[in-house]
Amino acid sequence: MVKLNRIYTRTGDNGTTGLTSGPRRPKYDLRVAAYGTVDETNACIGMARLHAATEDAGLDAMLGRISNDLFDLGADLSTPASGVPLAFEPLRIIEAQVERIESEIDRLNEALSPLRSFVLPGGTPGAVHLHLARTVCRRAERLMTELAATEGEAVGAPALKYVNRLSDFLFVASRFLNAKAGGDVLWVPGKNR
Repeated sequence: MVKLNRIYTRTGDNGTTGLTSGPRRPKYDLRVAAYGTVDETNACIGMARLHAATEDAGLDAMLGRISNDLFDLGADLSTPASGVPLAFEPLRIIEAQVERIESEIDRLNEALSPLRSFVLPGGTPGAVHLHLARTVCRRAERLMTELAATEGEAVGAPALKYVNRLSDFLFVASRFLNAKAGGDVLWVPGKNR
């Protein structure tokens, strides 16, 4: 269980932060950037939930589960596998979380018509915030894949799958909200030439 008595510790004043497993890293470290961007994604989802709560309660519940999962993902990323036994069982993203999000994508996508154009980030307030969350999620995915490709670093396969599916979920969820309000805002190639 997490216990925070003091919010400031002064340990980061030298430009480093502690990983869950103990070692300190520079705040610009790729691993720190990856889990920090996961946190940004979660904040964007929180903004989307302000609107999703009134636009579709079922979707809001899905986003609530995802928000919790993103803390799991941050914990996973902040506890790199090193082969050294830890005094605790590290929290990891598991395949069941990936499967749940896939199932939710399928459920939302059932009611949507096939796309014949790219979608612009517009429509309902909830859909717009979901598009923003999707783009931040894609940045988190790029950082995580770069981290996974870095010698001496490890990122679990379920974590990589989860973040990839999450951006798909956020796209489909934005379409789902727009469909309830009349449809997507579509890109028209060369419209303003």
